[in-house]
Order: sequence, then C-alpha cells, then structure tokens
Amino acid sequence: MAGLRPTRQRVALAELLFGGPHRHVSAEQLHDEASQSRVNVSLATIYNTLHQFHEAGLLREVAVDASRSYFDTDTSDHHHFYVEDEQRMIDIPASSVEFAALPDAPKGMKVSHVDVVIRVRKAQ
Repeated sequence: MAGLRPTRQRVALAELLFGGPHRHVSAEQLHDEASQSRVNVSLATIYNTLHQFHEAGLLREVAVDASRSYFDTDTSDHHHFYVEDEQRMIDIPASSVEFAALPDAPKGMKVSHVDVVIRVRKAQ
C-alpha cells in the first residue's frame, strides 16, 4: 500500500476512501463514515492516516481555509469549486482554467503544482 504498513485501520480507511468513485472528504466526514461502518478509529488516527496517504501520493490535500482541508482521491491535475453553503467540493477540469502567466518561483525553487479553489455560494 504505497510503502505504508497495511495496518487494520489503514486498510479499513483505504477501503472507505477508494472503494467507489473519486471524491472529496474531510477528516470529520471520514470519521463519521468509519463509525457508521463499525471501524473503531480515533479522529487523530484519521488525520494521521489521511496525511500519510497524502505523503505517499494516494490523496491530494485541498485547503479551503486555515482550519479546513479536504482530501481528494483524484490526484490528477484539476481545480475545484468550493460550495460554501454546503461545505462541498466540485471538480473543475484543468483545461477549464487558463493562466496568462505565473510568477517566477523563488530562487532555487520550481512550481510543483497550481491549485485553484473558486468559492461559490447559492445565488439569492
């Protein structure tokens, strides 16, 4: 499992995450799903596992603000709408977002990824 030791909890969480179509999930959502599936795991373990899966390249982390991140099972190049009213992410194909230019990376660095999050809410 991407160089990670396949513990019972990691395997159970991987089945929940990757057992269906691509999706976006917060740690709290995954914790709720695990509880409903009778997977006994703490929220701290969920956070640790999500970050380990991210570091192993299995998930993409999308930060929507300083206190909330979503983990995306689709690691391909794409962007997101964040529906503020529903706290939900929607994929945007990479080809739908165009940049006229990107700034030069700081000396000794290179751009590894551009992650666009467009915040939306229901129109009145």
